[in-house]
Amino acid sequence: MEQRVIKIERPPILAVTNAQPVVAVSPIWRTAAQAATIGIFVVLFLAALSLARSILLPVAAAFVITMMLSPLTEVAGRYRVPQIVSAILLWLLAVAVFYGVIAMVTAPVLDWIGKAPDIGRTIQEKLRLFEEPLAQLQSLRDALLPANGKGSVGFDIISVVQPVVAMASPAIGEIFIFFGALFFMLLGRNRLRRVIVAFFDDREARLRTLRIMHDVEHNLTGYMSVVAVINIGIGIAAGVIAWAVGLPDPVAWAVLGFVLNFISYIGAFIMVAALFSVGLVTFPSLAHALAAPLLYVAVATLEGHFITPSIVGRRLTLNPLTVFLSLAFWAWLWGPVGAFLAVPILIVALVVSHHLFPKAEATLPE
Repeated sequence: MEQRVIKIERPPILAVTNAQPVVAVSPIWRTAAQAATIGIFVVLFLAALSLARSILLPVAAAFVITMMLSPLTEVAGRYRVPQIVSAILLWLLAVAVFYGVIAMVTAPVLDWIGKAPDIGRTIQEKLRLFEEPLAQLQSLRDALLPANGKGSVGFDIISVVQPVVAMASPAIGEIFIFFGALFFMLLGRNRLRRVIVAFFDDREARLRTLRIMHDVEHNLTGYMSVVAVINIGIGIAAGVIAWAVGLPDPVAWAVLGFVLNFISYIGAFIMVAALFSVGLVTFPSLAHALAAPLLYVAVATLEGHFITPSIVGRRLTLNPLTVFLSLAFWAWLWGPVGAFLAVPILIVALVVSHHLFPKAEATLPE
């Protein structure tokens, strides 16, 4: 009797289109080895950036400030001012602005730190209306995840101020490196260009290097100069808002608004949080404390969505996602100063990449 074998075909688990067997495995391993080599280089490069932070951070900051002051250097050159004189004057201007900002912001901060116990009690009393909802959440958390201690609404301003001051205050050595690098960059700006170009023997490579340096300086100077002017307006608006609402030290708020607006996204958030915190202590009602933050949010929204795009233009407009990722990366790597340098570093990287890897222009068929 003849037996028949019945073959049962199982339906595929996944929907796979046009599956083909691997012809050779060696190209896959070669690609994996190349990817691993690149990954090791990236990890070592990030480690080097982190370990050399105390040197690279002030030097990068000095480079950005030099680019911001380069228009004044060019004006001084047109009037035949000696380069050593213009470098000293611009360096003294940078020192005066730096210490002026520190002095205007530090005085009210120290005053508030001295009142820390009273401020903590005041904020705790103002936030008492949130005790009931937070108590319900605490009960739910204890029911799901039992804990030994019970939490309550409290606010210790010292625990907040101390890490912020420690993070925002650079080391004395980094300040010294910053001002030293700034002076020598202002003094030897043209000589530095010639030294960099002299590294290349090929004429085409020298021309490419000159074009890259020119475009980096042009784009960085244009962007930072325009942003500085816009931030002056934001600082004045912050001071006016503080004065109109009744917050103390409106000049300090103006300076703080000017400085923090250089840090995209995060600066405005810090400014709003600071306005709300001080308003919560200063004013008797929560509605009055929200007045200054809401007004500042309106000004920042107007500046970010209408004023800056219309003034800067499409040529210098950066992708918001790219700016956010650059901001997150450099803030994670170098802290608050890294957040300030995120956009300038992004501009330099984009200019260099566009020169080294230019996009092919689309051509219409004939």
